Amino acid sequence: MPTKKVTISDHVLIPKHEKLNDSEKKAVLELYGITEKELPLISVSDPALAEMKVKTGDVIKIERNSPTAGVSIFYRSVV
Repeated sequence: MPTKKVTISDHVLIPKHEKLNDSEKKAVLELYGITEKELPLISVSDPALAEMKVKTGDVIKIERNSPTAGVSIFYRSVV
């Protein structure tokens, strides 16, 4: 019987993760008046990032479904 390859990003409990480009990253940091070092961290080896080509210093946008807010957006700096 063939085995089905499961990707973690397809799991219902894993929110959408998206790598920001340099201009999006700059816009987010300016919007909140913070530096990259002030963002919460996410490890480059986090399973949710396994299929993305990320490196230290990248910023990840995480979109979580929320019963009260609809969609909540979080940003993390890759370390």
